Amino acid sequence: QVQLVESGGGLGQPGASPRLSCATSGSTFSSYTVGWFRQTPGKERESVGAIRWSGVITYYANSVSGRFTISRDNAKNTVYLQMNSLKSEDTAVYYCAASVRAGNYDRTWAYDYWGQGTQVTVSS
Repeated sequence: QVQLVESGGGLGQPGASPRLSCATSGSTFSSYTVGWFRQTPGKERESVGAIRWSGVITYYANSVSGRFTISRDNAKNTVYLQMNSLKSEDTAVYYCAASVRAGNYDRTWAYDYWGQGTQVTVSS
């Protein structure tokens, strides 16, 4: 069993660079791939990117590639989402999730555990 808790969300202006954290507890965190997703009202949860236990990035969504960076600190059982050059369209609830499976890291069904989400609102 893995518990995930996101933090770092809030209100930011366009161009801001907040960092979200995903703190985990429970089972062996370092064996999981962790993904970031986001969701806006009325839309499906969208994959942002994912990072393997080794620190290798599996991919970034086109909408965030070059602006967002995922990293992890296995010693702290924490994964980070550094968000740069925020845009209004980045407004969403951001979720982190943990997967023990191989592949399909852009799919919600590939993840076994989810955090409760943290709201990021971009507005001037």
